[in-house]
Amino acid sequence: MLLSNLWKAIFLGIIEGVTEWLPISSTGHLILVDEFIKMNLSADFMEMFNVVIQLGAIMAVVVLYFHKLNPFSPQKDENEKRDTWLLWTKVLVATVPAGIIGILLDDWLEAKFHNFFTVSLMLIIYGVAFIIIEKRNKTREPKCSDLNSFTYKAAAIVGFFQVLSLIPGTSRSGATILGAILIGASRFVATEFSFFMGIPVMFGASFLKIIKFIAKGNSFSFNETVVLLTGSIVAFVVSIIVIKFLLNYLKRNDFTIFGWYRIILGVLLISYWLFS
Repeated sequence: MLLSNLWKAIFLGIIEGVTEWLPISSTGHLILVDEFIKMNLSADFMEMFNVVIQLGAIMAVVVLYFHKLNPFSPQKDENEKRDTWLLWTKVLVATVPAGIIGILLDDWLEAKFHNFFTVSLMLIIYGVAFIIIEKRNKTREPKCSDLNSFTYKAAAIVGFFQVLSLIPGTSRSGATILGAILIGASRFVATEFSFFMGIPVMFGASFLKIIKFIAKGNSFSFNETVVLLTGSIVAFVVSIIVIKFLLNYLKRNDFTIFGWYRIILGVLLISYWLFS
């Protein structure tokens, strides 16, 4: 049974590592995969696993951007250190709305929206949004092309867009990238800021899920611990590859292809749901 669960954890780690950074919804994909590939573990553990596995993914951002995000780096001068602190304060401002609403409504959102149909519908809706916004932007120049000029007001607005991602299938990166692009950020700035916003959000969400898991009287068995670590490590490795790919991809392309992917997947899944 452990070997079977490990193979599934590896597969889910790959899914998480790919979908966390592409704007196609990692939580949504994990919920969908769970419809077809089920682990022989408790529902409480799987609810926690689908969130905590994201820690592996977010550690890839910490590693890849460690110098850029480190305000204590001896390689930075005083102005660079100040800019790094300002970046972190903007990230924290952007984190507040989803943090508050996520804590207050976590159980309600889990009960109402963590299902096959919601994910499918959100995939389609935001897929259409990406296509429309990218078409609109073809004739527009971004107002903000570097992180230093990304304002606190912009950070707060993007923070409210992140609230939308509490509904599975939306995509945290998708909602925040769309929000940043709508208010004038370049794709590259929108994407990097979305990466950095994920650090406090994912650490906070993972801590909350672990606390709730334990509060229900659960404890981590050896098998569950191995499965969780395996999925997280795989997500970390895959995330490093995907983040590098996405940043290179955006130098020459836009997000339209991801919009079409979302629409096609959403339509296929709703068709499956209706006719199966």
